[in-house]
Amino acid sequence: MIVLVDTNVLLDVLARREPHYQASAQVWTLAECGEITAFISAISFNHIYYILRKAESKTAAYNALKLLRNVFESVAPDAKIINQAIDSACDDFEDAIQFHSAVRVGAHVLITRNPNDFPQSSVAIATPEEFLKIRAEHHAATDHEEDA
Repeated sequence: MIVLVDTNVLLDVLARREPHYQASAQVWTLAECGEITAFISAISFNHIYYILRKAESKTAAYNALKLLRNVFESVAPDAKIINQAIDSACDDFEDAIQFHSAVRVGAHVLITRNPNDFPQSSVAIATPEEFLKIRAEHHAATDHEEDA
């Protein structure tokens, strides 16, 4: 399954933000173990660096960037994605970049804590909790088909 993980989910893990940490960390672990193909928009790197540098330290911010680089594939916001984001119906430009990045990589799901900020389309929009439930149901159905 191909997913794009929004910056807020990544920050939940890196900053151990409760009550969101547990489900977001489970998504991260699935990516780290290669059980899902997980992408992030390249703009997540600068947002995370800025936030963690202010909240913790420059060293912590760079360590976080290294973790991201090692776990996730990144999607560069090229001119096409930027133009799509500018012309989109999304109220938030950053969300529009995330959404069009998900479309670019053929993501099945965009995982975010703000699902209402994204348009309904062929890309499913889900919170980490919703994604984990969808994934569990998908595996249950696949296991049932294999048993038949």
